[in-house]
Amino acid sequence: MGESLDLFGAASPEGAWTVGEVTRQARAVLEARLGPLWVRGEISGFKAWQSGHWYFALRDRTAQLRCVMFQKENRRLPAPPADGMQVFVFGRPTLWEEKGEFRLTVVELLSTERGGLWQLAFEKAKAALQKDGLLDPARKRPLPRYPRRIAVVTSKDGAALRDIIAVTSRRWPLAELFVLATKVQGDGAEDAICRALAVLGKIARLDVAIVGRGGGSREDLWTFNAERVARAVAAVPVPVISAVGHETDVTLCDLVADHRAATPSAAAEAATPEWSDVAAGLTHLGERLARGLGLRATRVAQRIDRTLDRLGGALTTRLERQGHQLAGLGGRLDALSPLKILDRGYSLARDPEGHVLKRVAQFSPGLAFRLRVTDGEVAARVAKS
Repeated sequence: MGESLDLFGAASPEGAWTVGEVTRQARAVLEARLGPLWVRGEISGFKAWQSGHWYFALRDRTAQLRCVMFQKENRRLPAPPADGMQVFVFGRPTLWEEKGEFRLTVVELLSTERGGLWQLAFEKAKAALQKDGLLDPARKRPLPRYPRRIAVVTSKDGAALRDIIAVTSRRWPLAELFVLATKVQGDGAEDAICRALAVLGKIARLDVAIVGRGGGSREDLWTFNAERVARAVAAVPVPVISAVGHETDVTLCDLVADHRAATPSAAAEAATPEWSDVAAGLTHLGERLARGLGLRATRVAQRIDRTLDRLGGALTTRLERQGHQLAGLGGRLDALSPLKILDRGYSLARDPEGHVLKRVAQFSPGLAFRLRVTDGEVAARVAKS
């Protein structure tokens, strides 16, 4: 007869194992034998809880593995993964004692797509901005040539602000700088930047704004790839220069801004003219104006001289013409003069009142009258008949 089965041979010293003891022992054995590892699979049943934790399954053709990614780990990612996405995850295998379930506690999650979740999130936000026309080059506004008021939206503690202040003070000391200090990365950075950008519309006579930060990793710069921040940049009522401080990566803020600068210093240079160049230009302009006015004055004087010459010539010609006309009229008047008639032997009789005596009846006997001849007058009297 075979050996009888010892039903309690593997039991704990106290007797039968409790469920909790089994799950604790299984967890200890599992975690000791399986260390942290990379796993590839497809996301399934993704859920984001109000606590911020992510729960999902990772599966392939043959099996699935329950996973959890706690909020302190997933907060570093730009967006949650979607169901059906192929990913690499790095995590610690463990046993969830309360449920008696095997699961993977994920600390890293990467998409298998080129660029990973970062690129996917970037392309999704970019497509939304493109659809609304915010990436249209035609909407970009020119920067003012001589700004008087410049606003800067950045961290008050970063090197970016110091660079902008130094460059602006050197190049264009006439400008007033308005610094709107804000967080540029980490929790709350999106809200802080959007609030600061909204304030720009309340600054009177503002000419241009600079928004950005110094360099950093792609994760550090990700705030400026947030769709909300990009839309806030597009809504600023004055031209905006984006200066995120990373020459190789172009952010969504770079795309919607009116001008993109690779560094904060370059942004300050784009926003301001060089004072020495402006001064030299004004000097050159003054010289050109002086030469232009001198040349214009010379031309006006020459024109006046020519006009005076023409007027003098016209007056001389007119006087000569009128002199000829007067001479002709004088000749005609002279021909009609009574004196000419007298020269031909005629005489003119006038009574004492000066009336011309034309008829015989006017010469009454004894009438005294004067007779006008060529060289004078002769007193005469009518003889009695």
